[in-house]
Parts: sequence; structure tokens; C-alpha cells
Amino acid sequence: MDADAERAVGEVDVLFFQIGDSEYGTDASSVLRIDRALPDDLTVRDLGLPHKGHRAIVFDTPEGEGHLKVDAVNGVRTIPLSGLRRMPVAAAAASYAVGVCLDEEAGRPVLLIDLAETLKTQGRH
Repeated sequence: MDADAERAVGEVDVLFFQIGDSEYGTDASSVLRIDRALPDDLTVRDLGLPHKGHRAIVFDTPEGEGHLKVDAVNGVRTIPLSGLRRMPVAAAAASYAVGVCLDEEAGRPVLLIDLAETLKTQGRH
């Protein structure tokens, strides 16, 4: 394996976004695009309600595209796998909460969510 391939194996691109006053992250490879939000785009009350929600993260699901309404997209950063932690089963977190990013740039842990799972928890497929 060359040096670039070795580096890629030990890192993941995380897209950071804002909903209300909270920042979240998700695997950037699951995101198709950022678009304008539509009135019926998904909001997840447990993640907080957007202040304005003019943007939507568009992602792929087995049933087609999903849209999560957000306030802002804060960017994509490459995070080493050593900076990621899986959500412990004992935490009894929602099924879409897959882990925590210990991002030094953010200065605090950021909850990582599975976008497709957010649709399932809202009864939308």
C-alpha cells in the first residue's frame, strides 16, 4: 500500500453542520449535495429545531433521496479514526446516534449521526 492509501485507511471525511444551537457531524460520503430546504424536509425534534432551516443536506437512502433541514453547513474535515468513538450501547442513545467525534478543531465532542437512520426514526422511508 502506498503512503496516500495508508493515510486514507486511517481517516474519514466528516461533514459538520448546525441545527439550532447544536453542531453535528456525519460521514461526508453519505451526502449527495447541499440544497435549499423545502417545507416538508425532515426535522428531527431530538436534534433540535432549526432557527431558520434554509439549507438541507441531501443524502441517499434505499428508497431515494432524503433531505435533512439544517441551519448551516460548517464544512468537511478529515478526521483520524483515532478521533472517532462508537456510541456505547449502555448510552441508550437514539439509533441514528452512531458515535462521537473528538475533533480538536471543534474543541469539544461532536455527535455523529447516520442520516438514513434519521428517516427511519421519524417513520419516513
